[in-house]
Amino acid sequence: MGVGRDHLHALYADTTDPWDFEHSGYEHAKFAATRAALSRPRYASAFELGCGNGQLARHLVDICDRYTGMDAVGIAIEAARRAVPDATFIHDFYPCPLPRGDFDLLILSEILYFLDLGSLRRLASDIATAWRKAEVLCVSWLGNTDHDLQGEEALAIFTAALNTHEFDCVAQTDGYRIDRGLPRGTA
Repeated sequence: MGVGRDHLHALYADTTDPWDFEHSGYEHAKFAATRAALSRPRYASAFELGCGNGQLARHLVDICDRYTGMDAVGIAIEAARRAVPDATFIHDFYPCPLPRGDFDLLILSEILYFLDLGSLRRLASDIATAWRKAEVLCVSWLGNTDHDLQGEEALAIFTAALNTHEFDCVAQTDGYRIDRGLPRGTA
């Protein structure tokens, strides 16, 4: 079973920034590495699942004509709207219908290990059906997640299920890795 709503709400019980995204040098270096891992300098439309309080969106919104984020925690979405007022943020809990759009960039930053096996496979299917030609960027925590799935384990399940894309690890530190998936035939 993936991480439930109660756990997510508990993370944000006392703060809109439980991982100190706004001030952490480590997090800002990871955000910069995430941006550097992209294959193109500009995107028409990006979608970030698990956008939290919008701090990664702040680092990417200027290279996207449109930016949409989705998160399960209402106060995180409110914080994201304040942080990135030009973006669109949706409050919903995956698995659920994903927003419609012609997204050419999908960002899955430290979200995959929050999902269970069925949800990872459903996400891969959703992407293969709706955004077969989009670039998919996965950021995975390498430490202990305290969840049923660890970062690299969830990444392996997801990338194996998303057979429309070819994934390569494009950056790695002791704490995280960044994998970029490009549509097969373009990588």
